[in-house]
Amino acid sequence: MFRRLKRPDAATMHFDFEGERVPAQPGDTVTAALLAVGHVACRETPRTGTARGPYCAMGVCFECLLQIDGRANVQGCQTLVQDGMRVRRQRGKVVVDDSLWPARSTETPG
Repeated sequence: MFRRLKRPDAATMHFDFEGERVPAQPGDTVTAALLAVGHVACRETPRTGTARGPYCAMGVCFECLLQIDGRANVQGCQTLVQDGMRVRRQRGKVVVDDSLWPARSTETPG
């Protein structure tokens, strides 16, 4: 079970998770804030629709993929909460817009 440590001096910010106003503290990742309020399913698998949730919480497993502020395939465990951000579960297969990423060279070094 995940339980937040008490920090009485911590300010509170909020973000939207599928229409729910979720509280967070400065320095929280999106995954930590969601777990703190009891949300464990971040995404659904493209093939079967099975719910998946965070596993490692350190950027290795990619089970915490979310749609954040309209961008798909964002790791919630690696993303700090920003006041007012919009977060959604990632459902099914997501087409990634390659124009959002820097161009990669296809040349072989040497």
